Amino acid sequence: MLRALAATLLAMLLRIALTALMALRALRRNKLRSSLTALGIIIGVFAVVAMVAIGNGARESIQAQVANLGQNMLVVFAGSRRSAGVNQGLGSASAITLQDAAAMRREIPAVTAFSPEVSATAQVIANGRNWSTTVAGEAPEYLQVRDWQLSAGAMFTDRDVSRAAKVGVIGSKTARELFGPLDPLQQTVRIGNIPFVIIGVLDSKGAGVGGQDQDDRILIPFSTAMERITGDKYLRSVYLQISDAAHMQSAEEQVTRLLRQRHRLSPGTDDDFNIFNQKEIADTVATVTSSLTLLLGAIAGLSLVVGGIGIMNIMLVSVTERTREIGIRISVGAQPADIRAQFLIEAVTLSLLGGLLGVVLALGAAHLVSALSSNFKAIVTSGSVVLAFVVSFVIGVFFGYYPARRASLLDPIEALRYE
Repeated sequence: MLRALAATLLAMLLRIALTALMALRALRRNKLRSSLTALGIIIGVFAVVAMVAIGNGARESIQAQVANLGQNMLVVFAGSRRSAGVNQGLGSASAITLQDAAAMRREIPAVTAFSPEVSATAQVIANGRNWSTTVAGEAPEYLQVRDWQLSAGAMFTDRDVSRAAKVGVIGSKTARELFGPLDPLQQTVRIGNIPFVIIGVLDSKGAGVGGQDQDDRILIPFSTAMERITGDKYLRSVYLQISDAAHMQSAEEQVTRLLRQRHRLSPGTDDDFNIFNQKEIADTVATVTSSLTLLLGAIAGLSLVVGGIGIMNIMLVSVTERTREIGIRISVGAQPADIRAQFLIEAVTLSLLGGLLGVVLALGAAHLVSALSSNFKAIVTSGSVVLAFVVSFVIGVFFGYYPARRASLLDPIEALRYE
């Protein structure tokens, strides 16, 4: 019994192999037509994989920029102020004090580091050069909050803050503009008419979320900035680092309650501050970019449908052209299932070859885009490649089945008479 079963299985495999061989020979006889038929699938798969890669790259790029701001960070901004009917933007209102910042650090358990901030744009002079840059007054914990490292030197200390020391940490771009190839450490720069000694150099961070160059700045103690540079009595913002991403939402709610209480805001009164929640921004970016990637993939997927229709069209033409051949095969013993399998194999082969070439082209295009752009990388995932092959196979079966079935149902006598 086992021998009979093995013989039957072997005969079935042999029959399938012969059918596949005949299908491949038929495709080889019409190389140009087969190539043009596969072109629709090639373009479709290329478009889908390339669009998904671009969407993935955009998501990674934006998420990297958000993460570049720091880890688990809340930023509390002063509200906006209106002057002569003009809204002057976030941070323009006089609302957040140093006492507010100290209270947030002291009374909210999830806050592990903080940095009050005031800032201004100032003309900086050093080494016979001048440069307009951002001068930011910060606390020593600013680097911890922003997950920022120093390439040289050291950060100013709490003692520097308490005595309003005239020391600064310079960004890499500002250092290049003022000192060129020279080492900026222990060099003196004049901010306005006030000399500051450079004690540290920031690592390069590149552009931020808004496109602003984060390396074009000088950090000084916030007390020094408020007393000697800006003259502000209020803070523009406060950076808060939260111990864990799971505590971000609760920390934001605690900050809101604390500031409303300290500012004596009655129920129903709008907040005179705004809170930037990094996790919410990252989650929103992930949702938007994922939706965009899905939309791009769906639009590109329409070309796959067009390619499938092209396969069906050519296969129907092929059935008509090979009617007599089909009749001869049936008359010498081929079963309808053999005829159906032959045409299905032809359709699936065209579709899979098109899918393979489309993936190869998409990989090449993604590599080229990544090589030409220093800030953006198209990301081709294994999932999108597998999906492309699965879709190619399904299209080959779906659009090849009707022509294959039509071929298998031909009457052998009528087929032999066909001219």
